[in-house]
Amino acid sequence: MMTLNLVPFVSVHNMMKLVLHLGIERVMVDLAAEIEADFRRWPLFDKTPRVASHSDVGVIELMPTSDGETYGFKYVNGHPSNMKQGLQTVTAFGLLADVATGYPVLLSEMTILTALRTAATSAMASNWLAPKGASTMALIGNGAQSEFQALAFKAICGLTEVRLYDIDPAATAKCARNLAGRGLTVVSCKTAEDAMLGAQIITTVTADKQYATILTDNMVGAGVHLNAVGGDCPGKTELHRDILLRATIFVEYPEQTRVEGELQQLPPDHPVTELWQVITGAMPGRVSADQVTLFDSVGFAIEDFSALRYVRGKLAGTGLYDNLDMIADPDDPRDLFGMVLRAK
Repeated sequence: MMTLNLVPFVSVHNMMKLVLHLGIERVMVDLAAEIEADFRRWPLFDKTPRVASHSDVGVIELMPTSDGETYGFKYVNGHPSNMKQGLQTVTAFGLLADVATGYPVLLSEMTILTALRTAATSAMASNWLAPKGASTMALIGNGAQSEFQALAFKAICGLTEVRLYDIDPAATAKCARNLAGRGLTVVSCKTAEDAMLGAQIITTVTADKQYATILTDNMVGAGVHLNAVGGDCPGKTELHRDILLRATIFVEYPEQTRVEGELQQLPPDHPVTELWQVITGAMPGRVSADQVTLFDSVGFAIEDFSALRYVRGKLAGTGLYDNLDMIADPDDPRDLFGMVLRAK
């Protein structure tokens, strides 16, 4: 039972059980709907680029936002070299609080939840931007994010085939193994060019912190939709600049994407369209069959806010959380010191 002054905490163990209880694809569909609903009320939110502390090996970030009633933030890191030590590249946790009192109302792991919301956001954006009837996706980068992306596109966009490529064949084998029997035709490819054959959607989810060229201009034909997911901090990109110059680019929050996304390769005044404007009908999305569209995805705090609120709404009756005694609650709010003494 959730009680005042006890904060529900969703551990990794309970998050996994909650996701399996609800169904992975069901969670993807629900998260996409929650995120899209919050994008429709985008102007209500506090918005700021994430607060980042960069080092030579990675980044630690805080991602805050509020809709005026609920406040949320996520702590997240990005350390590509962690993989060599058997550690996760990305870990995260998040918190929701009641604006009226300032009291926290949820603390949750977000390593798994971030993977789920990132994939749901990619698929949601593709629903608005990809060619009609798209059925095949090339998935370049087959690490920790890959299976989530593939299943999100199956559940949300109706994709039937995913073509896998990674510079590490073991990663591709892992991804193919995990996706077996889940209703997708899975094709393991030996080159990125092979993976892109017949694909109407191309999603890049690589991890290295460098100015990489995962895709060159000649690899991208007319009429495709690109999701650039792996470039998410300064000094980390995936696409050749020439692709950007001929694509129509859609972003979450320009002030953040220009610093962290593929856009960091272009002048600061290069035109982009904010995705929320497409969703509300204020701006067009895809306007022609041969247009190349690009969702320059870096992840934004509102998506995490949506995901945390979704989890909070699903906890009742599951028992899949622990109550944490996080808030000091003296009988007399002015006598915190006395409360400490009475702990004897």
